This record gives sequence, C-alpha cells and structure tokens, in this order.
Amino acid sequence: MNDYSAATTALRLTRPDDWHLHLRDGEALRAVVGASAAQFARAIVMPNLRPPVATVDDARAYRQRILDALPAGARFTPLMTLYLTDRTSADEIRRARDSGFVHAVKLYPAGATTNSDAGVTDLRRTWPVLDAMQQAQMPLLVHGEVTDPDVDVFDREAAFIDRVLIPLRRDFPALRVVFEHVTTREAVQYVEHAGGAIGATITPQHLLYDRNALFAGGLRPHRYCLPVLKRATHRRALVEAATGGNPRFFLGTDSAPHAAHAKEQACGCAGCYTAPHAIESYATVFEAAGALDRLEAFASFHGADFYRMPRNTECIELRRERWTVPSELPFDDDVIVPLCARETIPWKLASIGSRSIQ
Repeated sequence: MNDYSAATTALRLTRPDDWHLHLRDGEALRAVVGASAAQFARAIVMPNLRPPVATVDDARAYRQRILDALPAGARFTPLMTLYLTDRTSADEIRRARDSGFVHAVKLYPAGATTNSDAGVTDLRRTWPVLDAMQQAQMPLLVHGEVTDPDVDVFDREAAFIDRVLIPLRRDFPALRVVFEHVTTREAVQYVEHAGGAIGATITPQHLLYDRNALFAGGLRPHRYCLPVLKRATHRRALVEAATGGNPRFFLGTDSAPHAAHAKEQACGCAGCYTAPHAIESYATVFEAAGALDRLEAFASFHGADFYRMPRNTECIELRRERWTVPSELPFDDDVIVPLCARETIPWKLASIGSRSIQ
C-alpha cells in the first residue's frame, strides 16, 4: 500500500476502471468517449439508448460503434450491458454469457431516470430471466429507486431497498447484484451488512456535494442527477464507505452527458458529466478524508475483483496541480457543461504509463 501525506506531490495508481458510464451514441458518443478513455482502462457501458440495447446483437453493434469512435491510439475496453425489459428472455441471457463481451444486465424501473420508459414494469415478469442470470453468474445492475409518485423523491432509494431489493435477493440468493450509484446512509448500511454477492458504485457528485449544492446562488441544473443529491448526513456516509476500504464499494462515475440546452430548460435532463475530471475529483475527496492510501483499491481493484476480471497492469500518475475545470466543452452541435465547471481542483491527471506499479 502506498503511504501518502499532505506533502505528497504525485500519486501513482494502477489504472482505474469506471464501473458505471453513459456514452450515448452518434456524434454525442464521439464527443465524450475520449474523455473516459483518457482516464479509464475499461468501463461498464449503460444500455439506455433510444432504442435500448436489449439484445446481444444490439450490444455487439453498439460496442463496435464505441470502438470506432475512440481517438487514435486510445487504450479502452467497453464492457457491454443489456437493458432488462419485460420481454427479455432467458435464452438472451445465455447468449450474453457466451458472447464474451456482455458483462451485466441493467434493471431500470420504468420511468425512474433518463430513457427508462422501456424498463421493467413488474419484476415478477422477469423471474425466468433472473433465474438464468443467477445460474450464469451474470451480475444484475440495479437503479435503486421506486417510481411510486406518493414516495418523496429523497426517500425513493430507501423505499427501493425494502420493497424491491430485499425481496429480490431473498428469492434469488445467488444472484450477483450491483447497487448502482448509492446515495443514502440506508443504502450504505444495507450493502455493508447484506449477505451474498453484492457491490455498490459511488459517483463523484454524491461524494462532493449534498443537496444544498443544487441551490447554491440559484438553481444549478448541471448538478441535477438521478438519484438526486441527498442531505449532508448521507454524503458523509458515502465518503466513509468509499474511503473505508470495504471491497464492496467501488468507482462508478455515472457520467451522463447532456447538451447544455437540454439541462437549462423548464424540464431539464437528469445527469452530471464528470468524465473529464473524474479521477481528480475522487482524489480530492479521498485527500480531504485523509485516505489517499485507499484510493487505488476503490478506483482500481474492488470493481475488477467483483466482476472477476484481472486488475489492470498499466498505471496512471496524478500530480498536485491546481487547475480550473472548463466552463463548457464541445458536444455534438452544442456544448456540454461539466459538473465542476469553473471550479478549481487540486489534482490533475499527468500520464498513463505502460508498467504496472503492483
């Protein structure tokens, strides 16, 4: 384990992976994929396109579009996922297992977030699929919120645990589950103490900000995401989970690009674009918590171990260098505003090396 102090001027880490990423498609994909490839060796790519990536053939075609959009010389592997629908079949899961490039299936409760209208309306309809996933050891990635309009938006993750996740894992005890982008103390406590194979991703925005950040000096649409930012007590629980060394928690940016005009309107899109400054943001959080020595495990080891993949052999270097995140970046025929636009970050990605530091 590396020993870092306040005097540390450089961090040398095994190259990290992003275990929850949105890359979009077409020109939007070409605008953002390079930012993720510049930081991460691999990424679990979300399937919520229009139409969704619901079959192995869909995933194969989308994977090729991602590879074709990479900048010349980029070393980046997209890890594909399928979108779970009421019509997904057990045979499709077996094809996914045999494909070699589909690594998980994503559960979106219908209406829970961006492009989730094709999501599952009744989990009981997917029981044959969940049984096939359990047998295939194919992870289920859950967007953990109920969509009941009578449940307060800030309570929907906690309600999901009680109403959906606990019964689901009781009925399918061998199912491997990733609780995506956890945002609450209740979710952290559940993941810490639950039996069986469960992991959780944590985003930079939920580590950096609480819900007050949505209204700092006015409405801040580029900090709006789903699940929404929560109270400061929940943010502290997430920081403790991320920096505490528990292998069930690992890096997943949930970087979700939207054009500025789509965020800055009467009904703005949910999603924060963090890809260009993701690892630097995590380093900032870990340093503030006095846990720089645990960043590598969270960013580079825990996720790979959960997904039963080899750890990366390349390394990256972060240098202590104050820099200001750009106010906007090119995006298709518009611009995109990154999460930390115009903010100063104390760490900067300096290089990606070819030799392992392990």
